[in-house]
Amino acid sequence: MSEDEIEKIENTRIPKGRIDLVGVGRLGLRIGINLMQVHRGGPKIIGAFDGQEIDGGDVIFNIYGAEIGEKKTDFLKRLCTHNENFRTIESHPEYITQDNIDLIKGDVIILVLAGGNTIPIAAEIIKHAHKRGAKTIGTAGIFGIGNENITIKDISEFEDDNPAVEELRKMGINDNHLIVTTNKLIRDEEPITPYTLDEVANAITMNSLKLLNDKND
Repeated sequence: MSEDEIEKIENTRIPKGRIDLVGVGRLGLRIGINLMQVHRGGPKIIGAFDGQEIDGGDVIFNIYGAEIGEKKTDFLKRLCTHNENFRTIESHPEYITQDNIDLIKGDVIILVLAGGNTIPIAAEIIKHAHKRGAKTIGTAGIFGIGNENITIKDISEFEDDNPAVEELRKMGINDNHLIVTTNKLIRDEEPITPYTLDEVANAITMNSLKLLNDKND
């Protein structure tokens, strides 16, 4: 293959499309950093949605140089040093509700919300995304000390043994939504370690990129 042919192929491998990241907590930050580092492809735009501010307990944020009180989405945007013509992060420092759900515009939507009962709004976001023809991926229990057996499959393929999956089904999410889970929940009395978060973040990143490629093909 000639240099001209190689260059021609390389010129086609540029960022395309948009991935929306709903939730920029400890897991969401890891995913966002993964996505912004993708080379020869990946999303052109990453939309980041979260209303929380960084505090002293957000250790990974502080390790990366965050300021206490800084909005988590603003910090993720600050970490992205790409030329804006290559890749941009849109910071939306707010929680998604029925009133602003139209802000979700991605080709792929990653749902990694945490704190309280987030399933009702997650279900609404998934329905909104599906109406637009977007792909969705989210979690259903990511507890575990490390080296967990991570399951990745469509919600329709799960047995009736995961309460988070069952709650989504009750709200009308029965198929076309990819779930990533360690199959361990708070009831299992195991912590969520940084090792597990790393493993889950990597799995979500890889599968969201596959969904984006499928959408752009």
